[in-house]
Amino acid sequence: MAENLITKSDLARAREIDFIAAFSGSVTKLMEAIGVTRKIPKQAGTVLKAYKASGELDSGVVAEGETIPLSKYKTEAVAVKEITLKKWRKAASAEAIIDRGYDQAVDMLTDEMLRDVQKSVRKDFFDFLATGEGSASGETFQGAIAQAWGQLQVLFDDDAVGAVYFLNPLDVADYLASAPVTMQTAFGLSYVENFMGLGTVILNASVPKGTVYATAKENLVLYYIPVNGADLNEAFDFTADETGYIGIHEQADYTNMTASDTVVCGMALFAERLDGVVKATIGA
Repeated sequence: MAENLITKSDLARAREIDFIAAFSGSVTKLMEAIGVTRKIPKQAGTVLKAYKASGELDSGVVAEGETIPLSKYKTEAVAVKEITLKKWRKAASAEAIIDRGYDQAVDMLTDEMLRDVQKSVRKDFFDFLATGEGSASGETFQGAIAQAWGQLQVLFDDDAVGAVYFLNPLDVADYLASAPVTMQTAFGLSYVENFMGLGTVILNASVPKGTVYATAKENLVLYYIPVNGADLNEAFDFTADETGYIGIHEQADYTNMTASDTVVCGMALFAERLDGVVKATIGA
């Protein structure tokens, strides 16, 4: 074989790397937009638990020479979050490649598969937000956001919190048409930073119309299974970057003449305090 010859296997690897870079870069941008700073990779054989500290401080009024009473505090597990490693596979037959060409039969469908994986992660997150225990309401979407902001100030009164809100685009379309705001995108989501001076607003149709989800940025945690770790790499050969958010393996199966792609991803974006997620209702 000629020295430094670019072979078919080299190109397959390049396609896998492009797939990983597109997904991981999009996740990273979303985490920056939402303000998530805690990213916890799952270790093999471990379970993630959230703990809540509680207790009562003594008055501090102690007579001269008296024993200072103890202030009692304790920690308790308030939530356990587990994640599932999701697996997807697609295959293109030799006939499809001959008929449509490789780009259309394989590459274009791999790009579409990437978008659908992102949708799956987003859907799980919005389904989780719907379980929030806080509540608020406002006559307009501005009022609902303001009320949600107020609830967050009460819930996190001991922290200087940054707020993030999730809305349906139809609830804010009229406002955005006339307001001087800059829209940005990440992970298939549109967002506006410092919206009305109250925090970051994420817009997506997965949020029910007439509803605002809100929480503190500090309350959000990204928990994920690193596909290049958690002992998976001991048994499987997936292409992944240093984040390990997603992995892909492309191979040809000569037993049935198909080119297949296997994709794995295990991610959960959740709130440490469920009572710190506010669901605000927009009035008629």
